[in-house]
Amino acid sequence: MAKRRLRTGPTAALPARPDADELLRLVRLADPDARADGDDIVAADVRIHAPVEAESDLVGGELEQVWACRVAAEGPLPFDFFDRFLAEGLAFRLGGLAVCRGEVSDPADEESRRGPAVILPVRPADDELADLLEAEEDDEGVLEGDGFRAVVVSLKSQPPAVRDLLPFAIELTAVELRGGDQERLGTLALGLAERLQGIAVDQWRFRIDSAADLVTPE
Repeated sequence: MAKRRLRTGPTAALPARPDADELLRLVRLADPDARADGDDIVAADVRIHAPVEAESDLVGGELEQVWACRVAAEGPLPFDFFDRFLAEGLAFRLGGLAVCRGEVSDPADEESRRGPAVILPVRPADDELADLLEAEEDDEGVLEGDGFRAVVVSLKSQPPAVRDLLPFAIELTAVELRGGDQERLGTLALGLAERLQGIAVDQWRFRIDSAADLVTPE
């Protein structure tokens, strides 16, 4: 694959060649219907190209060895930046970096990290959500709890990770959690998802199964 296409991205630049089965498992956290297509993976009209060895200068020398997975849209995206989110989410889980439009970013950078979200099929009542989170609403409608904030937003798009909710969804809603302790936010998100029959996802709309999924891999 031409180097310029990897630089254009979105590309997940990884420190080691990922196992094909593990890569598919991770992509299925973002789209349960993702499938292998030869050596590539296709998820919601987006193709994750098989990893190719690349030069270290792809990421400005930040990695000694680079295996690059370019992500390319082949049809309409299910929501804005889905292709970029795939590259960043994979890079985070596999200890790598993301390249997009010639810029290199570290998805694990604490300064740019956002918390998880809980996608719900029905918008909860404000007082019910406040009780569940043991939080209070401020003047701007944001829920403030002990060390975290929660913002409720209506979703116009449909992340593939929450496809199981769609047959029953009345008003697809996200409760976005913000705070400094990612693992604690993950515990809150998973608890809220269980109580309100929703699905907890990370900032890249990958489904999370444990709070540890939000912790930067060592």
